[in-house]
Amino acid sequence: MNRDDEVKALGIVVDRLAERFPHLSRSSIEEAVREEHQALDGGRIRDFVPVLVEHAAKARLSG
Repeated sequence: MNRDDEVKALGIVVDRLAERFPHLSRSSIEEAVREEHQALDGGRIRDFVPVLVEHAAKARLSG
């Protein structure tokens, strides 16, 4: 997965989380996704980063 694909996938993650958490502001969701993405940004294998970010952000927003 190249960087452009990853950014596009993270936008889709934000959209899905916004649907799942309609009571939260989009900016809060984007911030959670951005922070979770930064935590995984040093890895070499990028294919699963969007999935891992979505999982971590969902857990964070649920709590």
